Amino acid sequence: MSRRSILRSGAVAGAAAAIGTAVGATTGGGTAFASEHYREGALQADLVLYNGRIHTMDRRDRVASVLAIQDGKIVYVGNDQKAATRGFDGNPRTINLRGRTAVPGLIDCHNHIVLMGNRPGHHTPLENAYSIADVQDTLRDRARHAPAGEFITTIGGFHFNQFKEVRLPTLAELDKALPHHPVYLSIGFTGPSVTNSLGKKFFEAAEIPVTVGPDGSIAGGTETGKATLALRRTLTFEQRKRGVLDAMEYAVSLGITTHLDQGAFQATDTPADGAAHEDNYAMHLPFLSVYDEEKGIIRLRINYLHQDTDTNVTTLNQRLLNAFQFFGNDMVRTGAIGEFIAANYSGGPVFLEAARRTAKAGWRVEVHSLSGSDFQTQIQAFEAVHAETSIADLRWVVAHVPRITEEYVNRLKAIGGGVNLTGWQYLAGTGAAAGPPFRMIVDNGIPAGMSSDGMQIAPMNPWIHAYYAVTGKNARGDVINAGQQITRQELLRLYTRDNQWFLGGADEELLGSLEVGRLGDVIVLNDDYFTVPDERLKKLSSVLTVVGGAVVHDTGVVH
Repeated sequence: MSRRSILRSGAVAGAAAAIGTAVGATTGGGTAFASEHYREGALQADLVLYNGRIHTMDRRDRVASVLAIQDGKIVYVGNDQKAATRGFDGNPRTINLRGRTAVPGLIDCHNHIVLMGNRPGHHTPLENAYSIADVQDTLRDRARHAPAGEFITTIGGFHFNQFKEVRLPTLAELDKALPHHPVYLSIGFTGPSVTNSLGKKFFEAAEIPVTVGPDGSIAGGTETGKATLALRRTLTFEQRKRGVLDAMEYAVSLGITTHLDQGAFQATDTPADGAAHEDNYAMHLPFLSVYDEEKGIIRLRINYLHQDTDTNVTTLNQRLLNAFQFFGNDMVRTGAIGEFIAANYSGGPVFLEAARRTAKAGWRVEVHSLSGSDFQTQIQAFEAVHAETSIADLRWVVAHVPRITEEYVNRLKAIGGGVNLTGWQYLAGTGAAAGPPFRMIVDNGIPAGMSSDGMQIAPMNPWIHAYYAVTGKNARGDVINAGQQITRQELLRLYTRDNQWFLGGADEELLGSLEVGRLGDVIVLNDDYFTVPDERLKKLSSVLTVVGGAVVHDTGVVH
């Protein structure tokens, strides 16, 4: 076994140990390298991109035409192709961008890609479907790559508000699109849902039968819970690994190269479980197995969600005692505590004790805010903890913040905290001030970043969130965040350079901008982000995605 194999296997196994899982379940006994791009656990290759409009997103917002990556890191940014190719041991791969716009690989500082990778069936994002016909076409295309009889699913990440018909498809419409595959589409955490004839047959015969209407409809709540549970119980480890690869491939097709995952609610294996439930102690294993097999193509950062209900905070305490923060390698690394640190996420004695112990352990914390008051009690608790143990350098975060006020932004900033933002209101938000207050927060100067919170109640597609942030419009085209729009440059900065702040640890100064010495993560877009009409922002994607100099997604548009 080579030294590099030992290092690579050790890094992934170490990450498993830090997560609190069985190391043996993730290593698979493999020792040989499947790809020349893997060196000590990271994607690394030599590449020169030229003839592009390469927005570096550095502090001067420089635009270059040539970028060179050697051994996974950027070694040249400028306009001289000859200078860029000097110093390579061999001949790097060169790609002519043909004038296309390139930007740093996007960082999503708050999502649930681990849940997405563990979805049952062949999960099919419907984020850019705008009619029932679009849904049919998307599902039909997905089915071409799935064996007959296997489920085609979409669990979360969409809403019927985005369809011109403002409803879910019917059983007959799904049958027409997919006569040979069962289908299951479910909105948000707990539905409502819909299926086709083959799916209806499966659900009605399940161990806990599901009530399915003649039109394929499945009521939200318990009935959707039964349906999701029935599908989840069929999942094998190999199917989960296939789902991981699908999730990764979807992410890089959009240009998201780094993901800060925020965990899941602990599954109970009952109909009470929704789309956001999984086994928090096992759901990372398929991902770690994929990385161990050297097939991982995204950078994954793993947060740990805890929901203790008493002041002993038993599960959180064990995590702090037995796991390592920011442990792993450039591709997969452990993260922080969040987005729940206690069952009552908005405050109270258990929340306070969880925050106190996490501060004493020196860990980062992330909590989420959805109402007009929870951010107040959360930040008050942060201040109380800070008075005992300084959190000034720990980068504690309040996420989503649709209703946060500038008073509390200033209070959080004063103790070293930050906020991350999302366009989750795009799908189902209404009213004139749905939030978050992008304009106020960007102008304030508090550390801020952009996220998706996909794939339950929000899309993962960053370009949909970009559309919402710069227009204030929801899926129906109504302005619901008036006066809080930001510019495209500001939004892109939140998704790149500014999001580095939320990663911390060994990722500091390595991601988020295209500068010499940083990791070589670049995306080349199908259109010019800075000039396309607003409505076409939602249709942006990557034609070429590079992680550590290795091409991980290529539509063949550039060569």
